[in-house]
Amino acid sequence: MCRILYARADAEFTIKDLLGPFAELSRHSSEFQGHGWGCAWREGDTWRQYHDIRPIWEDDPAQFGKTRLLLVHARSAFRDEGIVVENNMPFSDGESVFIFNGELRGVRIQSEGRIGAEKIYNYIRRFDKGDKQAATEKAVAIIKKRSAYVRAMNLVLSDGRQSVVSTSYSENPDYFQLHQKRDSGLHLVCSQAFPGDSGWTRIENNTTIAL
Repeated sequence: MCRILYARADAEFTIKDLLGPFAELSRHSSEFQGHGWGCAWREGDTWRQYHDIRPIWEDDPAQFGKTRLLLVHARSAFRDEGIVVENNMPFSDGESVFIFNGELRGVRIQSEGRIGAEKIYNYIRRFDKGDKQAATEKAVAIIKKRSAYVRAMNLVLSDGRQSVVSTSYSENPDYFQLHQKRDSGLHLVCSQAFPGDSGWTRIENNTTIAL
């Protein structure tokens, strides 16, 4: 399954400084994370996006500038299927962006999308009346009830003003449990703690929280 990263700061940070360690943890993950990658970041009030079919560790992080808000996704395609750049996250409707890591089986919801993650994103958007956390909590609760098995469902949704993380998993917490760190005005949420970096704490299972 995939690796995800969220970063928000009080002051601008250099994007490559976070892409470097994220690429390394993706490269050395216990599951292959090389089916392409993508990121979205804010420039003023506008989302900018980048997607590439290469593994993140083969791309050049120096091509990116600075931002205060960044979402990154390294993809591990389910059953090694649908490996095209169009399926790489973050997904966006222009107003919000979405990244996902997980695996659900026997999902019984009606939602549009090329792959399961996009269907989940569009399903959450259906409940969005301006409160991203409320929409996510409602959608996640329904998806859990209408799934035969939720191996994991980790996601981050942001519109630049509101950001939400939701995490659920039924097995392998060493792999699926999300981690976060706050340091000097920088808030990070990631699938794993950065290699050699201290100060990370685990996010409790079955929670949806504002970031």
